[in-house]
Amino acid sequence: MSVSQLKLNLVEGSVSFSFSPQAARELQGALAELMLKLKAVATKTAVGGGGKPSPQKPMEYQHAGEVFLEIFCNPNIWPSPFAAKVLITLRDERIRLTTEAELTRTLEDVNQFLEQVG
Repeated sequence: MSVSQLKLNLVEGSVSFSFSPQAARELQGALAELMLKLKAVATKTAVGGGGKPSPQKPMEYQHAGEVFLEIFCNPNIWPSPFAAKVLITLRDERIRLTTEAELTRTLEDVNQFLEQVG
């Protein structure tokens, strides 16, 4: 299994770490599913009149590789997919980084990574 560097652009700065193409495809799928949930919430909110939109389950992606990556997002608190942010936790035995990133930028970063690794 080949491993390359995935670079995620954060609200301020960026972080790079070893990540496999297979894990990136799984993350890409989880982010795409989250986008659909966010669009469903935004559509029901925009339509208005019909009461509250039904709550969507939060996205909790976890991958244990060379480092542990967790990405979390509650789709019920964001007005649209383009406003949404994800909480990223990246850790190993020596360091732990917890920060936010824009959902759309994170999805772009994963797509770009997959294009590069072919």
